[in-house]
Amino acid sequence: MDLNAYESGGAPLLGEPLPIELANATYAVRGRLVDGLTTVEHAAAWLRDNRARFATALDDDALLALDEADLRAIRSLRDAARTLIDAAARGTDAPAEAVGELNRHVRRAPSWRELATGPGPATLTRSAAAPVPAALGEIAQATVDLVTGPERELLRACQAPGCVLHFLKNHPRREWSGPDCGNRARAARHYERTRQS
Repeated sequence: MDLNAYESGGAPLLGEPLPIELANATYAVRGRLVDGLTTVEHAAAWLRDNRARFATALDDDALLALDEADLRAIRSLRDAARTLIDAAARGTDAPAEAVGELNRHVRRAPSWRELATGPGPATLTRSAAAPVPAALGEIAQATVDLVTGPERELLRACQAPGCVLHFLKNHPRREWSGPDCGNRARAARHYERTRQS
C-alpha cells in the first residue's frame, strides 16, 4: 500500500512543537472529544505528516510496518504528553503516572549525536531502537524539555468555547490555539452581549 493514501485522521496540525502537536491529536468537534489516532493508518499518517521535524529518519517502509503495538505506544505517549502539558499550562503538579509513562518512552529509545564525515561539520542523531520507537523517544524527550524548560511559561490551554487544544503563547496578543477558535470566542462574546441587550 502507498503511504500517501493514508488520511490524516483529522488531527489538527498547528505548527506547534511536536509534543503539543501529539497532545493535540485529541481534539474537540462541536464540543465532543475526537481521537485523531484511532487506527494504525492514522498513526502512520501523523508520523508521515510530521517526519521532516524528526531527527530520526522515518522512511515509508518504517511507517508502513506500524502495527497495533506501535499504535498503543503512540497513544500512551500522546496521553502522557497531554496530561503533562495540561498540568504545566495550568501550573499544577504533574501526575506521577503520566511522568512514569513519559519516562518509559524516553528510556526505550536512548539516542545520541555523532559527528558526520563530509564537507563541513554535521551531526547525525543515532539510536539503537527501530525508527518508530526512536521517533517516539524523541517526542518524549522533547516533552521533558518543554515542561521543564523556559517554554513552560508559554504553555496555554485554548480558552475558546469547546476547544481542548494547547499552544505556546509565542506572541503577546495570542489567546487561542488558532484563528477559528478566536472567531468562535468573539462570536460567543457578541452573542452574549446581544442576548443581554
